[in-house]
Parts: sequence; structure tokens; C-alpha cells
Amino acid sequence: MNLELSDKRSGEGKVAIITGAGSGIGRAVALAMQAAGYSVVLAGRRLAELERTAAMAVPDGAKMCPIPTDVSQPDSVRALFAKIRDTFGRLDVLFNNAGVGAPGIPMEDLSYEQWSQVVSVNLTGAFLCAQEAVRLMKSQRPRGGRIINNGSISAHVPRPHSAPYTATKHAITGLTKCISLDGRQNDIACGQIDIGNAATEMTEKWAAGALQANGGTAEEPTFDVRHVAEAVLYMASLPLNANVQFMTVMSTKMPFIGRG
Repeated sequence: MNLELSDKRSGEGKVAIITGAGSGIGRAVALAMQAAGYSVVLAGRRLAELERTAAMAVPDGAKMCPIPTDVSQPDSVRALFAKIRDTFGRLDVLFNNAGVGAPGIPMEDLSYEQWSQVVSVNLTGAFLCAQEAVRLMKSQRPRGGRIINNGSISAHVPRPHSAPYTATKHAITGLTKCISLDGRQNDIACGQIDIGNAATEMTEKWAAGALQANGGTAEEPTFDVRHVAEAVLYMASLPLNANVQFMTVMSTKMPFIGRG
């Protein structure tokens, strides 16, 4: 995929919102979209980290707009989308990326609060943002837009001791399908990217060994997060009459295929 040739300015004049834009995958995707010409709204709970992302933007490029947001809170999400409507008047792409995990402990040892936090951010947060995006995309002219959900490899198979995270990521697949179906009549496309072991702060700990299904530990390979950003940018760049419904991007040697 040669973004420098064909897709570099694919977002000229368009507006995108990235949740969880203060680090990792969200930061990489936000920078790629801004470089491609999108005006990018950076949403996340840590303003200082959102501002760090904005400071990395291509000089003299499209606008970066950091907005502190807790996606698990309806009022915070409504305020975010009101700001987008007032500032830009429309929204072309939502990347539902914000996510958290619970401690890697047996599920019987998890607290209700630990379970609820993961569900609130990963699933309810994605729903709330998609709901507001649909409302805006239906009403704007030209009508329509695209929602891309970050599903994760955990939308297919669990890691040991990952019940809350895995449950929410399986649920994201169902949410993606529902948005795709319900959005058709209003020119709203929805797809999902499932990412495995992109090199970010979250995967650094696995260099020392990750718990495997057989109870042992093993170092797991990673790949450059920029390839995730390129994949999301490709999904976003399609015309609304075309859609990547599901895409999996992962390290070639990740212990995923062949488990059982």
C-alpha cells in the first residue's frame, strides 16, 4: 500500500474523530489521517497526551483539535459531538479506538468494578460514540459517513485471564454488524479492524513473555504500528459505496493461527 502516492491527501476537506488518541494505535492513526488531509478531533481522557499527539502533526497540515472526553459517560460524549458540530459542521469518519483492560487474573478473582470499567469504556463507549456519529451523519449534507471499530484479535480468540476484554471485543463485532445494517439507508458504512500485537506501550510487556493457553509463557512478536495506521487510512479512504467489513492485521508469527 503506497500511501505516499495514492492516498496521501485522500482526506482533504474531511473530518475524522479518533477516540483513545493520546497513545498507541489511536495516536498513530490520528497522525496518519492528519497527514492525509483530514481535520482530526483527538478524544481521550488525558489532555496532556492529546496535546502531545497534536504537537506531532505535520506542519501546516489540517487541523488537530484535542478534546478531553470520557467515552463511558453520555454527557461527555454528547459534549464532544456538539463541539464537532459547532467547529466543523460535519463528521466523515469515526475511529472507535478507546479501550482498557482488566488485571490478568482468573475471572473468579475479578471485582464487579473491574468488569464494569472495561464494559463501560470498550463497549458502551463505542456505542455512545457511534450513536452520536450516526445522528450527525444522518443530518449533515452531503449525508453519510464511516465508522471504523477497533475489534482486536480478542474479537476472535481469548488470551488466558481476559474475560472482560474478550467479552467486549466479541460484542464489538455484533455492534459493527448492526451499525452496518442500520446505517445502509443513510449512507453510513461501518467496518472493523482486528489488530494483533502492534508495537505500542501496551505490548511492550510481552517482550518478557506472555501467558499462553498451555499455562506457559512465550515472547510474542510485534509489528510496526504504522501498518495499522495505513490500514485504517485505507478503510477510511474508500467511497461510501464500498466497505471493508472486517480486516485482521497482525504479526505474521503471532501465536494465533493454529491454536487448539
